[in-house]
Amino acid sequence: MTEYYRPLVLHGPARPAGAVPLAGQTLWFTHAERLSRTEAPTVVSAQDIPGDMLARLTGARAEITGLAMDRPQIMGILNATPDSFSDGGVHNSVETAVASAEQMVAHGASILDIGGESTRPGASYVPEDEEIARTQPVIEAIRAKTQALISIDTRKASVARAAWSAGAGLINDVSGFTFDPQLAQFCAEVDAPVCVMHMQGDPATMQDDPQYDDVLLDVYDFLDGMVAQLELLGLNRDQIVIDPGIGFGKTQAHNLTLLQNLSLFHGLGCPILLGVSRKGLIGQIGQEPRKDARAPGSIAVALAGLSQGVQILRVHDVPETAQALRLWAAVR
Repeated sequence: MTEYYRPLVLHGPARPAGAVPLAGQTLWFTHAERLSRTEAPTVVSAQDIPGDMLARLTGARAEITGLAMDRPQIMGILNATPDSFSDGGVHNSVETAVASAEQMVAHGASILDIGGESTRPGASYVPEDEEIARTQPVIEAIRAKTQALISIDTRKASVARAAWSAGAGLINDVSGFTFDPQLAQFCAEVDAPVCVMHMQGDPATMQDDPQYDDVLLDVYDFLDGMVAQLELLGLNRDQIVIDPGIGFGKTQAHNLTLLQNLSLFHGLGCPILLGVSRKGLIGQIGQEPRKDARAPGSIAVALAGLSQGVQILRVHDVPETAQALRLWAAVR
């Protein structure tokens, strides 16, 4: 596309004339920043945004498997891996994984994201049968204990198929459906809600030397193109979640640019998932080398994302995040 529109998001019960809602939420905007690859940014009135784009920016998002997208939802991270960067080895049995899942739900998680392959920088490929062995029994056991939406974090069709049969209800692909061409087709066949994330390269190499012409617009265009491809396969746009992929093939400067401009992605007409929990960005700027001590910084960035209308927060520290969300909502 040639022009992009980033809503300048505001909140409050008193709205001026011309204010329009952001993605059907209580947030609103009267103006947007118009961006282009060839011209300097300008600020325009919401009324000057083309009609089809304004409809995407303002329209209410449909529920995802029963979860309302007009309020924040917490996705708890549960990695059944020995080497994930923060919680690797913590859930090394079905029993411990189920106990953690039940605690997350009790403390406010409405989605549980189960992963069997680490995607930390430098991580190695995990064979499909091993990834299935790690995740399928965990999903089956969690499904028997809770009604929370279960997400399978995988790049592989065979893993998604096994997870779906075990009770998963959302397919979360960090490769943005570029790794396994069969995965998108499977999701279309079973009409599965999906999350499409942007990642430059793969986990083994993505942080070697990430380069972009314009990181904000490049990531937007990638997600725009992948959503369109998924629609062509038969998936409905209102069942597609998008994730700009903070920390996946991005420098600190790239990450900050994306975080500062998250409201742009509402132009895709999809709910936005933000995953920053405990990542290197938090440790670097927050000056905290210990991954399990990064909850305060993770929550600070999460709340900044909510102020731009992000609908789903993917986090390790569920009780702390839920407490912060309750206070954030109360004071607003």
